[in-house]
Amino acid sequence: MKLLHLKNNLTRAHPTASECLRFFSTRPDDYQYIQRSKVPTLHFQKSLPRLPIPELSNSCARYLKAQRPLLLDKEYSRVEKTVKEFEKYDGPSLQAELVETDKNNRHTSYISAPWFEMYLKDRKPLPINYNPFLVFIDGPKPEYNTQLLRGTNLLISSLRFMKSLRSNLLEPEVYHMNPKKSDTSFFRTVTGMLPSSVSWYGAYLFKAFPLDMVQYENLFNTSRIPEAGMDRLYHDADTKYIIVMKGGHFFKMNVLDESGDILDPQTIFTCLKYILNKDLSPAEHPVGILTTENRDKWADERRHLKNIGNADLLRTIDGAIFNLIFEDDEPTTEYAKLIQKYLHSDGVNRWFDKSFSMIVCKNGIAGLNFEHSWGDGVAILRYFQDIYKDSTEKPRVHPDAQCNNVSPETLVSQLVFKLDDKSKKAISDAKKKYNQVTSSLGIQLHECLHFGRNLCKVHKISPDLVMQLAFQIAHYKLSGRLVSTYESCSTAAFKHGRTETMRPCTVETAAVCKAFESSVKPGKLELLEMVKQCSKVHGNLIKEAAMGQGFDRHFFALHLIAQKRKKVPDMFADPLFSALNHYVLSTSTLSSDVVMLGAFGPVVQDGYGIGYSIWNERLGCIVSNYKENTDGPGLIRCIEQSLSEIHNILK
Repeated sequence: MKLLHLKNNLTRAHPTASECLRFFSTRPDDYQYIQRSKVPTLHFQKSLPRLPIPELSNSCARYLKAQRPLLLDKEYSRVEKTVKEFEKYDGPSLQAELVETDKNNRHTSYISAPWFEMYLKDRKPLPINYNPFLVFIDGPKPEYNTQLLRGTNLLISSLRFMKSLRSNLLEPEVYHMNPKKSDTSFFRTVTGMLPSSVSWYGAYLFKAFPLDMVQYENLFNTSRIPEAGMDRLYHDADTKYIIVMKGGHFFKMNVLDESGDILDPQTIFTCLKYILNKDLSPAEHPVGILTTENRDKWADERRHLKNIGNADLLRTIDGAIFNLIFEDDEPTTEYAKLIQKYLHSDGVNRWFDKSFSMIVCKNGIAGLNFEHSWGDGVAILRYFQDIYKDSTEKPRVHPDAQCNNVSPETLVSQLVFKLDDKSKKAISDAKKKYNQVTSSLGIQLHECLHFGRNLCKVHKISPDLVMQLAFQIAHYKLSGRLVSTYESCSTAAFKHGRTETMRPCTVETAAVCKAFESSVKPGKLELLEMVKQCSKVHGNLIKEAAMGQGFDRHFFALHLIAQKRKKVPDMFADPLFSALNHYVLSTSTLSSDVVMLGAFGPVVQDGYGIGYSIWNERLGCIVSNYKENTDGPGLIRCIEQSLSEIHNILK
């Protein structure tokens, strides 16, 4: 659609209606939807395959393989004994109950409800421990990268995405094995004609795999509500407003009309400018800081806030489509500070319970911080990529835009909490506590410009293996130890799939770590063959995890059944089982051309959180750690060395 701009010589305060079309790109049939897919959004959902429950013997064997590189021979023999006993005695009855329960709940997966419960029962604070972040690359046209223009265009694109999703017009999420052959109009025509009960099978014939989209339901209008013992998700799809935060203040801003249509771009621009131009001192008692607390503590404080007259206000925040956060500072390309801003900030201008918050800084840098219980990376990355593309290729507001004559006060209202001394003290205490936590966190990053995906492909070596191997070698260089490592793998190819653990520390990677650090290092060709063997094993582990054939989620479900029976098998009670689930290296990747930065916090006090990205000609990673217990600068230095050494083998 052609975009028309306001003439530069227009000087009067309010443009006419015809001139508005040159300010703001509007066409009623296009404006409301980001996509009008021929294939309905949920067309494949009914026929998605169910997440398989692995055979007990297979999970036991995979568990032993994961333990082998981490244990001394004596420890491994002990683990082997407990596994054999489990497989013979307790395991079969637990497996039978899991299979029977799964048969009676064919509408979902065996892991979905327990995984939700696991997240919602955890009492740790959300920031750092759970909420990840993503930062957009700058848009291609610098004049559009101002705080107001970028915030407006990203907001409008988000609403268009939401409208397409709710109208079943958003393109279904499909993984194409060979996009040139299957990501075509012919594929969409054929699969769109099939009944939804068999549509997945039609896609499969094209070697295309539709992904589960149930998580998208909670992308908008959703909040995690703190409650004693276990939180809950709150969802209200009927609301027509967002929450805008600035300086710790809250504003309710209507963005949909009574019919549920998106307000015109000029009106949205006018309202956001009204909020941005408000001359407000930072909130003296920023209530949002309470969302950084331990969940039981926050539940108590929230209950008190409701009791003193804030129930409606809290419900308003909970039901908002999402939060749009305007920051007053201008983070530069000093990336560590930028990462801190999006990962945790000082907590004053945040509400970490929302499904996601869009954060736009004064210099136009924009990104997301999102709560993790409702969904995983697949849904958030799809939304992230789609709105970047839409907001940059079809911006609805342009640099010469001016406000219209709408009265912003009719669409925007400030939300002011009623606070007593107890709440004010809780806010003050939370600020001090959060400052201590964030001050203890270290952030390091490294970008390797020597090579990327392309060189790995020349040798038929997995680029993901190269990154994971670099982490293994680096930690071994730093500590002389091999440690339990987590890599997240999506199981969205199955109905209500979540994630599976892929364990990159293998017997093969252990051998490479020791070879690299040996005083008598093998030759280059021998090392290359060792790396290729690691890649083969790594690829098989990823395939198993993606196909629901890992052991971690399976054992998680069996362990829950055993706990409910109040008879926990020795295998689960073994400290070495707990040690395997103590992830010193927790890793995840969300590679995308529109992601500038993305990361998360360490999951254990003596561990590291590693977010990494892979591009054609470069590699990058961000490492987070608690400074008192770990050595972030040391690890990033060793990662740099390890990637250089791997490059020397490949070049």
